[in-house]
Amino acid sequence: MPRGMHKSRTLRQVFVKTPGGKTVKHFRRRKPSKTICGSCKKELKGVPKDIPSKVRAIPKSARRPERPYGGVFCSACTRKLLQQKAREGEK
Repeated sequence: MPRGMHKSRTLRQVFVKTPGGKTVKHFRRRKPSKTICGSCKKELKGVPKDIPSKVRAIPKSARRPERPYGGVFCSACTRKLLQQKAREGEK
């Protein structure tokens, strides 16, 4: 009987050819979906798409852009938000 983890599709199936010429099935973790902007839902650039344990091994400066709301909002939405805050501060 296969294990429950092998019956569900939580892990993706990868067919690997062994040196002996047989094809066997390996089960690997799926990659997470791309990070998206909290406002416009566009894909965020400069944010790695990997499993959390591997992302933690990357230096903090390489994980997301070094600007306010980096890794949360895209650059266009950040610009709009900061302009809006500056205009509210003038009043």
